[in-house]
Amino acid sequence: MDRTEKAEAVASLKDVFKSANAVVVAHYSGLTVAQLQTLRKNARSAGASVKVAKNRLAKIALEGSDVASIASFLTGPTLIAYSSDPVAAPKVAVDFAKANENLVILGGAMGKTALDVNAVKQLASLPSLDELRAKILGILVAPATKIAQLTNAPAAKVARVVQAYASKSAA
Repeated sequence: MDRTEKAEAVASLKDVFKSANAVVVAHYSGLTVAQLQTLRKNARSAGASVKVAKNRLAKIALEGSDVASIASFLTGPTLIAYSSDPVAAPKVAVDFAKANENLVILGGAMGKTALDVNAVKQLASLPSLDELRAKILGILVAPATKIAQLTNAPAAKVARVVQAYASKSAA
């Protein structure tokens, strides 16, 4: 890499660290290219991204950012998973690490809060933003459904009682 490429890499990493709400750092030593592509594909589908960056350039990009606490994790062959959704990147990293023991999660950050491995795993166990929206929508729609059922129920009961009396009279 020449100087301009390094400057561009640092600038793009600064943008990543400014826009990301959650960042996870992991060692990827031993993963094949196909496995890394699968990880990137899984991350994209979940709304996250995965990037392999030079540690020295990443440390320069971290200066002055909210997630500067992850600088201590940047040693050896590391990759960075990040997302604007606080749950997406940890969930992708933890799920992939369960299937592939070569991906070792070191830690991460959520805003200015530093996360250790256990905190990343706990964050990954939370429902995503879309799942929370679906639950809230279900809660809001449920009363309207119940009201509709209750308004239809008395008419159906009256019809059944009338039918029963008609059947009894006919017999």
